[in-house]
Amino acid sequence: MSESNKQILVRLRGLRKHFEVKADMGRKSGVVKAVDGVDLDIYKGETLGLVGESGCGKSTLGRCILRLEHPEAGEVVYNGTDVLSLSRKAMIPMRSKMQIIFQDPYSSLNPRQTVGQIIGEGLTIHNIGKKSERMDIVRALMDKVGLRPGQIMRYPHEFSGGQRQRIGVARALALNPELIICDEPVSALDVSIQAQVINLLMDLQEEFNLTYLFVSHDLSVVKHISDRVAVMYLGRIVELADKHALYDNPSHPYTQVLLKAAPTANVGEKPKREGVKGELPSPLNPPTGCHFHTRCVHVMDKCRQHAPALTDLGDGHMVRCFLHSDKIAEDLD
Repeated sequence: MSESNKQILVRLRGLRKHFEVKADMGRKSGVVKAVDGVDLDIYKGETLGLVGESGCGKSTLGRCILRLEHPEAGEVVYNGTDVLSLSRKAMIPMRSKMQIIFQDPYSSLNPRQTVGQIIGEGLTIHNIGKKSERMDIVRALMDKVGLRPGQIMRYPHEFSGGQRQRIGVARALALNPELIICDEPVSALDVSIQAQVINLLMDLQEEFNLTYLFVSHDLSVVKHISDRVAVMYLGRIVELADKHALYDNPSHPYTQVLLKAAPTANVGEKPKREGVKGELPSPLNPPTGCHFHTRCVHVMDKCRQHAPALTDLGDGHMVRCFLHSDKIAEDLD
């Protein structure tokens, strides 16, 4: 299906989220531009992978979509509704359509609540069914995610890490949402458990027609679960493409670095780290122009002064780099 025929569930335009950093005595010492002018579409029924180094703004972007963080500027349009313009009261029914699975399966669960209370809390808040009916829904959800319904009265500390993340998945499903933000949902789990949770998410997506924004720094996991992949660097999307196009033909120098540095499953084969220069700049003081120019082997003078726009390479493959925008301009001439 072509990009034009896909239904856009979430549309982000010019999204910006900045955090003030306080020094001694509460004085402002700087601003972290966690999300710095992001344009992005998420299509209904797809899994969009969002990758990048720690601190690049991935999780903040997901939280802005849910309005857990309120952006300074830009648009978040969910199925035609401007989320950022809604009042607190109007956001209540909207929240049932958008849920999140958090990274840490322990700290995201209330240790004073039973599993039944945790999974059923959303049902209670939205006044869905009677108490007995809510418990039936919770038991059905527990069975759906691979937990025994008989464990409904247990507390989070009585479960393993993988089981706790299944509780988080069941909680996210309770209100029958359309969109789930998966914020590094397997990064805190053992590798064998990661595969189980990923396969569970994929099965649930097919059964419930879910849409995922899957945030991760693990390129192998993202390749396995995603339909498209967006690469983020210091608050900006630098490349966006179908997963096969991105992994087979990465076009941004940063994407190329990420893929070369990724661990390999081949015994005795070491990651190829050609092209890596310097350390990740501080988000408090990002480089001017293209944020990646301080680490790029292809840097040009214009990269230091100007920020390139996203360039369409065709078939929805977008890249933010002068190497490609200049080449396209030359081809048009």
